[in-house]
Amino acid sequence: MFVVGGESLIDLISEPVGADGVIRLVAHQGGSPYNCAIALSKLGNDTGFLCPISTDGLGTYLLAPLAEAGVKPLLAERVEAYTTLAVVTFDAKKSAQYGFYRNADRAFTREGLIAALPAKLEAFQVGGFCPIEPEDAAIWLDVAREAARRGATLTMDPNVRPSLVPDFAGYKARLSSFLDIVNLVKVSIEDLASLEQSRAVRATELTAAEVEALVSKYVADFLGRANCELVIVTFGDEGSRAFTKSGSAKQGVYPAVPFGDTVGAGDTLMAAVLTLLNEQGNLKPGKPGAMDDAALATMLRFGAVAAGLNCQFVGCHPPTRGEVDAVLAKG
Repeated sequence: MFVVGGESLIDLISEPVGADGVIRLVAHQGGSPYNCAIALSKLGNDTGFLCPISTDGLGTYLLAPLAEAGVKPLLAERVEAYTTLAVVTFDAKKSAQYGFYRNADRAFTREGLIAALPAKLEAFQVGGFCPIEPEDAAIWLDVAREAARRGATLTMDPNVRPSLVPDFAGYKARLSSFLDIVNLVKVSIEDLASLEQSRAVRATELTAAEVEALVSKYVADFLGRANCELVIVTFGDEGSRAFTKSGSAKQGVYPAVPFGDTVGAGDTLMAAVLTLLNEQGNLKPGKPGAMDDAALATMLRFGAVAAGLNCQFVGCHPPTRGEVDAVLAKG
């Protein structure tokens, strides 16, 4: 089984002010780990999601897509805490501004999370909000270590959110503890810029030389750790790159026609990468680092197609395995 640990939440997305002067918010299910779990299951993997779900109506709303995709909620007992919310508004330049109100996603105990883990796992994916709060990070680290003892390859998508972190230096130290134990990490260029400058930075603000310097610095950092064998960096509409100690590959995006939005694209790419690595026997520790350039390119191509198909819709709608295979069969 693949297990994804981390937050689920409701994105409340602001619509333009109406003629009546009222701002309306539209609710969408979300959270990077939540999206990744759904994508993994739709690609044909036995998948469990390790996150508390509220007893409120929004918790029920979150459960519906999990059930539809075949994801197993591993914490069967729902919690009284209200569902976590992310309120998304837009400034004059139409840049998204996020306000987070965390509740149910933090309503866990170390004992409860570990007890919910399956006896055997292929992979344990962690990230998102897990390193943000010191007490939460300590628990999630223990859960990840226990998952590894049960056979899991540890993977991470940090999805860095500076606006959520009052103590960014402390956050970086906690994130580093996770990076010390994972075998595979996926980051976006925005993640790297935020880690470097401790603030949200758009990739479009960076020069090509700055981008290359950031990538080189952090890839060397990650691959220099004891366990990390594979680093994937995404660049929005410029595609993705993969790195091991002995090889690398680059892949452009698969164009979404029609185009909806990019919500969940990175989560879908991550799920697709894990899917293909597992099928090829390259997921177990010791295997990703031995992949040659051609194998890395094949992996990124699979991920790009899955992400591109997701982007044909508004919101996160990962493709099925059959839909990805149909595109790949066309060459």
